[in-house]
This record gives sequence, structure tokens and C-alpha cells, in this order.
Amino acid sequence: MLRVVAVVAGLASAFPAMAGEMTASEARQFVVDKLFSYTCFDGTRGMARVHADGSVDGSIQVRGAGLTRYGRMPLGTLRVGGDRVCAYMPGAMMQPCFYLERTNDNSFRGSIAGLSFAYCDFTHYQGAAQAGRGEHPLSLTAGR
Repeated sequence: MLRVVAVVAGLASAFPAMAGEMTASEARQFVVDKLFSYTCFDGTRGMARVHADGSVDGSIQVRGAGLTRYGRMPLGTLRVGGDRVCAYMPGAMMQPCFYLERTNDNSFRGSIAGLSFAYCDFTHYQGAAQAGRGEHPLSLTAGR
């Protein structure tokens, strides 16, 4: 679940014109409705898109091995809390907020606030998105 939360954290962001921490408003402008590829600290990787309604969809390959799975998180999963982007996941022990740092014009790093070791690096994907043949569904909601 920590990987899924870290992925959501990174996708929730948008960036200011320069590198550095992003506010929730900046994150929204940078990320919403754009496709990002991501790689996380533990090798987990995939592609994802955040929608204006706070829903997220994408693929994940845990630790960079095994099956690539597709999943969706429902509307309202990502929410603004003050100047932070937070994830609302019913049944989860915590509702994490994220530290979002722009690394360049097309990329950012997202981590759970206070857990900087658990991060994912996101890069705006410029290629054609392909529906993954042979991908297996995965529910990205808590408790599944």
C-alpha cells in the first residue's frame, strides 16, 4: 500500500516554473489529465494519469518484476488539504499528504510527507499511450 500511496503522491503534483517544492495549486496545473511514467525507490514502475475530479488510473509493476496491472482510484481520491495534496482512502489507517518537488520542466518527485525515503519519480510521457494487452486488473483501493 505504501507504493500505491507514493505513486498517488507523485501524480497529485504540479510544478512551478522552477525546481523545488510545489503547492497543491501548482501541482494541479502541472499534472491533471497528463500521462506520466514513474519509477519508485523500490523499483516499482508504471504509468498513470490524475483527472480533475481527483480520480487516478494507470498501470503498476511492483518492484519492476512480474505482471503489469491496471487500476483505478475513484473520484475524490486526491484532495487538497490546505496547501498539500492528500489521498483519501476509505479504510486506510492514515490519509497521507504528499511532498511534491519539481525536478525539471517535465518531471517531479513525490513522497509521503515525512517519509522522504518512500518516493517515486514522475516524467511526463510524450509517447502514444497503449492499452496493455495481457495486463491484469488491480484494484488500487485500500484493503484489496
